[in-house]
Amino acid sequence: MSHTPSLPASRYQRYATTMSATHLKAMQDHARQNPEEFWLEQARRIHWHCKPSKGFRGSFHGDVSIKWYEDGVLNASVCCIDRHLTTRGDQVALISHREGRPEAEQITYSMLHERVCRLANALTDLGVEKGQRVAICLPMISEAVVAMLACARIGAVHVVLFGGFSAEGIAERLMDSGAVLAITASEAKRGSKTVPFKQTMDEALLKCGQKSTVHSVLVVRTSEAAVPMLPGRDYDYHDFVDTFEPDFVPVVVSAEAPLFMLYTSGSTGKPKAVVHATGGYMVWAAYTMGMVYAQQPGDVLWCTADVAWITGHTSVVYGPLANGGTTMISDSLPNAPHAGRWLDLIDQYKVTMLFTSPTAVRAMMADGDDVVQAHSLATLRLLGVAGEPISSDVWLWYHDVIGRGKCPVVDTWWQTETAGIVLGPVPGAQPLKPGSASTPLPGLELAIANTKGQIQHNTAEGSLCIAGSWPGQARTIWRDHDRFCKTYFSMVPGFYFTGDGAKRDEDGYYWITGRMDDVINVAGHRLGTAEVEDALATDHRLLESAAVGIPHPVKGQALVVFAIIRKDATTQPTEAGIKLLVADTLGRYATPETVYLVPDLPRTRSGKIVRRLLRKIASDEIDSLGDLSTLTDQNIVQILCTAVHEKKVERIMLPSSLPAQQARA
Repeated sequence: MSHTPSLPASRYQRYATTMSATHLKAMQDHARQNPEEFWLEQARRIHWHCKPSKGFRGSFHGDVSIKWYEDGVLNASVCCIDRHLTTRGDQVALISHREGRPEAEQITYSMLHERVCRLANALTDLGVEKGQRVAICLPMISEAVVAMLACARIGAVHVVLFGGFSAEGIAERLMDSGAVLAITASEAKRGSKTVPFKQTMDEALLKCGQKSTVHSVLVVRTSEAAVPMLPGRDYDYHDFVDTFEPDFVPVVVSAEAPLFMLYTSGSTGKPKAVVHATGGYMVWAAYTMGMVYAQQPGDVLWCTADVAWITGHTSVVYGPLANGGTTMISDSLPNAPHAGRWLDLIDQYKVTMLFTSPTAVRAMMADGDDVVQAHSLATLRLLGVAGEPISSDVWLWYHDVIGRGKCPVVDTWWQTETAGIVLGPVPGAQPLKPGSASTPLPGLELAIANTKGQIQHNTAEGSLCIAGSWPGQARTIWRDHDRFCKTYFSMVPGFYFTGDGAKRDEDGYYWITGRMDDVINVAGHRLGTAEVEDALATDHRLLESAAVGIPHPVKGQALVVFAIIRKDATTQPTEAGIKLLVADTLGRYATPETVYLVPDLPRTRSGKIVRRLLRKIASDEIDSLGDLSTLTDQNIVQILCTAVHEKKVERIMLPSSLPAQQARA
C-alpha cells in the first residue's frame, strides 16, 4: 500500500453540494439496515412501464440464482431517450468525433430518438425478433450507440464485438451467440492503421460456414473505398435504414430479460459470454454513474473506452444517457496524429469529465508536461480511471498535471461481471488516497478471503469477494450456467469471488493488487505483482512495467519483469538497477529473476496488459499462447518471444567463472 498522504475531501468542496459525507454515511447505513427498501428507492432512477415491488430474490449457493426487480417491466431505450424528450429534447445527448473530420456530430436527444427508431424498424423488417442476438462490430462512431439502443428498443440482445478481433475470434463469438444479424462498417482508421471491418466480418462468416445463423449484414460506409457486398445478405446501412419511419413503439420486457451479452476472457484465454439482465443493469448503470460522476447540466463526459467493453456500455452509453447527460465518443488516439491530441479535443468540445485507463494516462505522461501545459483544460472538473491498478505516481501526475491539482481523481474498480462501479470514491464526500480504489458504494459489502477461503477482518490481504448480490450482477454465462457457478461461487461459498487480489487498510480503503493469477509465491513469500509495478513506477525513466510469476524449481515461483523505457529518458536503466530497486523497496525476496527491457506490452484495446501471455512467453510456452484476437497489436508477441530467447542465449554464452553483472560489463 502506498504511503502517499491522502487528499482531504474539503479540497474538493464544490462537490459537497452533490453529496456530503453525512449524506453518504446515511445512504450506507440505510442500505445495511433495509436493503430491500434501499434498492427499490434506487430503482426510481430509471423509467418503468410497470414499477417493481421486489428487490433481490435468489441465492449464491448450489445452482446459483440471481433475480432483481423480477415483477418490473421496462424498455432500456426508453430509460435512455424517451423519458428525456419533453425536458431535454434539444439537449445534446451524444458528441461523436471522428478523426479527419473538421467537426463532431452534435446529436440531440430528439435526433437520437429518430435514428434509433429508424434502425429499430429496419431490424424488425429484416426479421429480428425479441430475444434474438444481434452482433455489433463497429468503430467508435455514432451508429454504434444507435445500434445498441435500437436492439434494446425491439427487445433484441446485443452482442458488441471488438473491431480488433481476428476473423477467427469473431467467428467463434458469432457461432456461440447464435447471432441472426450483424452490423459492421466498411473500414476504420486507427492512427496510421486501417482496420478492415467488413473484410474481417466476411472472413468470419466464411469460417462459420453452415454453423452461422447470420442472415443479414448492415454495413456503415465510413470511407470512399469500394466495399464488396453480397446480394441478398448485405445492406448499405444508411441507404436502407434511412428509408424507415422515425418512430417505433418500444417493446417492453420483464426486468430479467437479457439486455446484452458481453464476451470476456478468463485466465485460460477461452472467451465466455456474460449475460446481463435489463432491469437490474439499468438501475445499476444509473446508480453507479450518478453516485461517482453525478453529471450536472452542461457537463460533457468523455469516457475513452470502446463500446465493445463493459466500460463503454455503462460509462459511454447507458449510464450517462439514463441520467440525461451528454456523452462523447471519439476514434482518436491520445497522441496521434500528434502529441496532445486528446487534450485538443478536451478544449475543443469543453469536456468536463474525462474517464480513461491508466495506460492512456501513461501515454499522455510520456508526451511530457510541456505538451499538457500548452492546453487550457479549463473546463475539466473531474478525472476518472479504471481498467487496471494505477500507481500513486501516475495518479498524482494525472491529478496535478492534467487536473491542475483541482480535479478529484476517481479511481474505480469494477468488472464485466459487475457491470458498473463497485469501488470508487464519491467526490467531495471522501478523502482520496492516490493508488487506492477507495471504498464500496452504498449497498455493497466487500470482503477479503485468505487462501483457505476464510473471511479476514480489519486490515487484510487476499482475494477480493462481494457479500450479497447487487442489481447489475451478471446472471449467468451464456449456455454454461455450471461454469458460472464454479467460476464465481465455488472458491468462497456464499460470496461472489472476483478473481482479483486486494488489500484493505485501517481506514477501510481497498488497494487492488491485480488478478489472483498475478499473486505469486516466491519461496513462501506472497507477492502481488501490482506491488512490484508500483515500486518500478518510482523510476521515472520507466514508462510502464508488468511483473509476472513463472515456475521455478527451487523457489516454486520466480518473479519476471517486462519494462518499457521512456523515449525521453536521459539515462538508461539497467537490469541490475531495476532488480536493486525492487529489492530495496519490497525486500530481497522480491528481487526479479529476470528483467526484459521491451518496446511495448501485449494489451487489449481497453488498455489491459494481457499477463497470461507474458507468463507463457517468459516460461517458454510459446506453443500454447491461446487466443490473440483481443490484442491491439499481435506483432508484439513475436517481439517479446525474441527478447526472451535472446536473453536465454546470452546467459548460456556468459563465462561461468564470472558473475553475470561483471560479464556484461
